[in-house]
Amino acid sequence: MHGSGPDCHIPVRELLYGGRERPQRGSVMLELVSLTKRFGERAAVEKVSLTIGKGSFVGVIGRSGAGKSTLLRMINRLSEPTDGRIVCDGVDVTALSGQSLRDWRADCAMIFQQFNLAGRLDVLTNVLMGRLNKVSTARALLGAWGSENRAIALSALEQFDMAAFAHQRAESLSGGQQQRVAIARALVQEPRLMLADEPIASLDPRNTKIVMDALLRINRHFGITVMCNLHSLDIARTYCDRLIGMSAGKVVFDGVPSALTEDVARDLYGLEASGVIESPRPEAARPEPVLAVA
Repeated sequence: MHGSGPDCHIPVRELLYGGRERPQRGSVMLELVSLTKRFGERAAVEKVSLTIGKGSFVGVIGRSGAGKSTLLRMINRLSEPTDGRIVCDGVDVTALSGQSLRDWRADCAMIFQQFNLAGRLDVLTNVLMGRLNKVSTARALLGAWGSENRAIALSALEQFDMAAFAHQRAESLSGGQQQRVAIARALVQEPRLMLADEPIASLDPRNTKIVMDALLRINRHFGITVMCNLHSLDIARTYCDRLIGMSAGKVVFDGVPSALTEDVARDLYGLEASGVIESPRPEAARPEPVLAVA
């Protein structure tokens, strides 16, 4: 390790993933085969079949109740599919249990709308929780995370301009700051796939941009595949390279953002359309995130 204590200035790419190069974009990473979730007689997700390429940034869009959150929760196995399969790099995720399932959930990080931080713990400890799959339970309970894990956590916080808050309680932060902490926690899991369930739903426009820039940085810098549930079509068109539109639990659109016409969007959102549709910008370049990553 570099020195006797944690050093948040070590480039995070060197600390995470064992310094491995980011994965090659394009090849199929994740496959959903007729994935279905039923609650009684109602199908929340019905026979969804998709392939997701490595290194892609995929937006899942649709009106409230379309099945977007249920889909992401099934991929992470927080919700069990009623039928169908989830396959990642040839491994049947739907068949995993025990330690293999815990490993998958570390490999497939989840970011929630409500942040899911421990408010009374400091920011650094919240981020260190993302290392639980790499540290024994006894060490974690004693707070004996080790200098390397602390360096990783501090470095991740620094990427999102949050290192100065490392020793503050999480509950003292604004919503945008808490979501950046949640993203840092997800990053230190060293995931191959990051699932974000309405990560900007409760944020103001400034923090919306900061959080979406952070997700885009992770996607571009580390090559981590991102699937993000979004309500705003303008945000989805701006940040995502592929959009999947859901309605009544089914996929009804799958394509590049420029192919999502206003008529298709109105079919997707129905009465909610006026609140989410803005003029499409097919020629607009994806934004350059403002947060610097070492």
